[in-house]
Amino acid sequence: MLDRKTYFIRERVGFLKLVDTYDILDPQTQAQIGIAKERPGWLVQVLRFLVNKQALPTKVCVHEGDNPDDASKLLFSIKRGFSFLRSKVEILDPAGQVVGWFKSKMFSIGGAFRVFDASGVEVALVKGDWKGWNFRFLDSAENEIGTVAKKWAGIGKEFFTSADNYVIALNQEAAPAKAMLLLAAGLAIDTVFKERK
Repeated sequence: MLDRKTYFIRERVGFLKLVDTYDILDPQTQAQIGIAKERPGWLVQVLRFLVNKQALPTKVCVHEGDNPDDASKLLFSIKRGFSFLRSKVEILDPAGQVVGWFKSKMFSIGGAFRVFDASGVEVALVKGDWKGWNFRFLDSAENEIGTVAKKWAGIGKEFFTSADNYVIALNQEAAPAKAMLLLAAGLAIDTVFKERK
């Protein structure tokens, strides 16, 4: 799954859900190629009724296929601890080793965060537009190496749920070795940085 250049992400709709689940689809065929499921602890789920979700720790596990409980298909996970002003988010491989991390920027219009590999080298800047719906992955020379674009899901879904659909597209210039970090960054926009409920 990590050798692809384009992913369609569809958040599952649920009534009073305490955890988020995202289907990762092939944009052309709509076939499911992966799944991302949030796995906060039970205490964090209870605290979500009292505290802003963005301040609480969470973990999102990304699996190939459609079974979020198949440990053999785990590709990576995205983990955030308690956060107040700026979040630091780690990307972990299936063995739990850090392969990269994100650090949100303090002040930015539309949202932004930096993507680093395990050795602390900046891989990309993820920068949002003024609406906060579309994001660009920029390399160190400010060249665009990918995008995340929100897709309109219809009036009923947009106004009555917090579920989002979006496309993560990596340019040919994006190094294959960085695909996991960029896919994780695209997922983290919604799962870690923007989701409030």
